[in-house]
Amino acid sequence: MVRPHAVDFVVPGSLETRTGGYEYDRRIVAGLRARGWSVETRELDGTFPRPTAAALAAAARVLAALPDGATVVIDGLALGAMPEQIEREACRLRIVALVHLPLGCEVGLDAETAAHLRGAERRAIVAARLVIVTGRSTAAVVEGYGIARNRIVMIEPGTERVPLACGSRGPQRDNRDGDSRDGPLQLLCVATLNRGKGHAILFRALASITERRWRLTCAGSLTRDPPTVQRLWGQLRSDGLDDRIVLTGELDAPGLDALYDRADLFVLATLHETYGMAVAEALARGVPVVSTRTVAISELVGDDAGILVPPGDEKAFTDALRAVITDPGLRTRLAAGARRRRDRLPSWEDAVRKMSEALGSVSD
Repeated sequence: MVRPHAVDFVVPGSLETRTGGYEYDRRIVAGLRARGWSVETRELDGTFPRPTAAALAAAARVLAALPDGATVVIDGLALGAMPEQIEREACRLRIVALVHLPLGCEVGLDAETAAHLRGAERRAIVAARLVIVTGRSTAAVVEGYGIARNRIVMIEPGTERVPLACGSRGPQRDNRDGDSRDGPLQLLCVATLNRGKGHAILFRALASITERRWRLTCAGSLTRDPPTVQRLWGQLRSDGLDDRIVLTGELDAPGLDALYDRADLFVLATLHETYGMAVAEALARGVPVVSTRTVAISELVGDDAGILVPPGDEKAFTDALRAVITDPGLRTRLAAGARRRRDRLPSWEDAVRKMSEALGSVSD
């Protein structure tokens, strides 16, 4: 029997994984439960989106065990990697694709691999009844798969309503006027250390900035892309920056809150971004941003809360970073813009309400 107002969420690996995509999934699951939905989570093998044969077989068993007519939300990291299983079950399950980053858009893929992933993902998404995307760039990719616009629902991540950051000068700093020379400017980057987040560009940019003392803290997984992390450690050592740039690994929510609170500037040299949850978190605290001009980040930051440059343009990123680090007046103006932007950010309540409505339309 299918439960009324019930949904199963299928995710690859642990739902507690600390990335933006999994944070989105956790928030949506908790929010739906708070609205009265019965939500079951199904965790697949962690090898997705490049599953082993055993992982695919186990995923097929998970789907086969669900009752006819069940509404099933499947995270795109799993869905796009098992088109045959999705096509087989789509005739009896109400499958909803939840796509954060299209598999073929991952930075660093060779042309053959990207084409294979796009083909597999397209098959799986075509079989779904509805496609939830978290940003405009992803919506454009899904439309390119031949999906009608009325089968695509964009539900952007929400942002918590949090206090303004104190910055490096501590709680006594109630605004960002002036410039403290008592200690280094505190820079923050929150992102998994992988090929797509542009840490190498960020580190090279900072290596050339000697006009002002600074310290960078990078919070994000050090285990999801080991080759990239090893290269970055080598880069830090060769540039003599290993005492000024700290790689913390993954942090829990209180740890991240503490970093955001003492940050003077948020920095992210990402090469591709479907939304930019970490950027939104910085703006929610009134922290100015130096990042790249992806569609979503441009919409979040606008022209008054930070400086954005084309992805991959190392010189432009370096120039922007130098300008904000060395000019306290510019930082003050951008921080004021960030404080204005914080009130326009969507809330998690908005996101959960939209998800509930979307799933209700599939379940009815």
